[in-house]
Amino acid sequence: MSAITPTRPSKPAPRNPKQPLRKLRSATGSRRVFLHTVLIGVAIVMLYPLLWMLSSSLKPDTEIFTQPGLVPGSLRPENYSEGWSGSGNSFSLYITNSLIVTIGAVIGNVISCSLAAYAFARFEFRGKKIWFGLMLGTLMLPTQAVLIPQYTIFYNLTWINTFLPLIVPKFLAVDAFFIFLMVQFIRSIPRELDQAAMMDGANPFQIYWKIILPLMKPALITTTIFTFIWTYDDFLHQLVYLQQNDKFTVPLGLTLFLDQTSGSSYGAMFAMSTLALLPTLICFLIFQKRLVEGLATSGMKG
Repeated sequence: MSAITPTRPSKPAPRNPKQPLRKLRSATGSRRVFLHTVLIGVAIVMLYPLLWMLSSSLKPDTEIFTQPGLVPGSLRPENYSEGWSGSGNSFSLYITNSLIVTIGAVIGNVISCSLAAYAFARFEFRGKKIWFGLMLGTLMLPTQAVLIPQYTIFYNLTWINTFLPLIVPKFLAVDAFFIFLMVQFIRSIPRELDQAAMMDGANPFQIYWKIILPLMKPALITTTIFTFIWTYDDFLHQLVYLQQNDKFTVPLGLTLFLDQTSGSSYGAMFAMSTLALLPTLICFLIFQKRLVEGLATSGMKG
């Protein structure tokens, strides 16, 4: 009998160490492509109204609602020149009035809300928690509920048809949202800084001015941006308190292009609406980094 020679077991094929890594990269790449596709689609949906408004500002009135596409059939840049002076006053007057009201409201909110937040965050006084709770409760109070009492007060003060009802309340810390935002930010600042300043002879206002205020710059910039945008775009309060054409702001000035009796000038209105976006767009682009920083570091620290 012939001897049976044992066969050696075959060695498994060596595994390629790069193969799992390639699969992981492929899966990650596919996930990124899907994510970016979704984000681009959402961005197009969000930007389409702005693009449509920009396109409509260059169309004749007869094409604005009959041709929904973004490409104008015929360009009409005269909408901008007609809109600038077509409401009886130069549109620069409405932009100037809006900037006066907006800048006054920004200054008032930054000063008054920071002082109120400093008091709630650093001082102990009787009824502090009750007052803080009442302040937060005003966030759930609709603006329409206090509009008539406020109008009565301003009417008795003969402030109607002036900018005072839109600016003066901002100096009285009426925006609870910004007070709460700043309180949370100040609470994250170590109290040791206050104590060291007191040992050097600083009074509470000096501590606020020289220590607290510089350190809460992100929260102040967040308050500035939101106050600017909300006040600049406010229509209801400006409609109630401003009555004469020369006192109108941008939102009220845009309504002058709409006339149910003699016809509306939609092309000029969209042209001025496009120009009216520039101040808020510039403000956001300049401070967007600080805005994100302020929101990220406020409201999350107890």
